[in-house]
Amino acid sequence: MSELKILFEDEYLVAIDKPSGLLVHPSWIAPAYTPNAVALLRDYLQDTVYTIHRLDRATSGVILFAKQKQVAHDMNLAFAERQVRKTYLCVTRGYTPEAGLIDYALKPIFDKKADPFADPDKPAKEAQSEFRRLGTIELPFAVSRYPSARYSLVEVKPHTGRKHQIRRHLKHIFHPLVGDTAHGDGKHNRLFREKFDLHRLLLMATELEFTHPVSGELVNLQCPVDAACDRLFQRFGWDGLYLS
Repeated sequence: MSELKILFEDEYLVAIDKPSGLLVHPSWIAPAYTPNAVALLRDYLQDTVYTIHRLDRATSGVILFAKQKQVAHDMNLAFAERQVRKTYLCVTRGYTPEAGLIDYALKPIFDKKADPFADPDKPAKEAQSEFRRLGTIELPFAVSRYPSARYSLVEVKPHTGRKHQIRRHLKHIFHPLVGDTAHGDGKHNRLFREKFDLHRLLLMATELEFTHPVSGELVNLQCPVDAACDRLFQRFGWDGLYLS
């Protein structure tokens, strides 16, 4: 388990700190035998593990799995009924508003290989993301026609769980995430690679809160940012604004 950090474990559930770049489960997008969280947990537990929810490969942070099929079913239902409170931390281009609610429906994203028979004309589904700005920084680097580059540290609490929801919602309000190669701004992604040697999406799942499906107790799982992000954020003067 050198690749993973256990955040929580009992008889029914196990939560890990998923690193950016690690697949949650095997996927056609990666070569066979590419490490994935499900396989690593199965080796650790020496038993079956059940997926409850997903994190994109590029996203890091807390992710929850079940040890029993019925528990997985109950937690799937809790997610579907919006009984699980999720919190993310991200870095965006520009200064976002201090706080707000993005209420913008999103069309389903299908992959032609993974979902060859999916209907591309499916209507958009409701999607809401609540956010608040935690910090800002202006860097003395010219990007396009601007003499400097501005960024925000933002906390996001999605009320729904659409694919790439946070990434698409922040892009919708003209503040794409740094490191997002699908929905972001390539010029700013390149700046972070060249100036800070940062080669990841700056999106982290930092907290999950839910009612335990067996004990009925409230469970709050928190996940600090990784060492590289912590060093960068401290350099930006953001220390104390996030869990480290």
